[in-house]
Amino acid sequence: QVQLVESGGGLVQPGGSLRLSCAASGRDFSLNIMGWYRQGPGKQRERVALITRSGLTNYADSVKGRFTISRDNSKNAVYLQMNSLKLEDTAAYYCNQVPPTNSWGQGTQVTISS
Repeated sequence: QVQLVESGGGLVQPGGSLRLSCAASGRDFSLNIMGWYRQGPGKQRERVALITRSGLTNYADSVKGRFTISRDNSKNAVYLQMNSLKLEDTAAYYCNQVPPTNSWGQGTQVTISS
């Protein structure tokens, strides 16, 4: 199984940027489609982005044009560059494969506040 550790969250003002990192451990990391998920207050967890092994990407409409997902298979890492952040981006962010397994990391909190 893949173990996941998210980092890079914090408090940022609207319009700001943040870069999240996901460190993965597991033999078969490179075989997986990886994604970033988030869960905001009073909302269900949603997938905001995914990336295939070869680098093909897909984004939720809510973040399209603002977020960029990337991966470095040699480092077993996945990243999420978040630009033009909005208040509604406030959430706990998680990485996992797509579709996700039941093994979630601790996540990293992103708070957008003026």
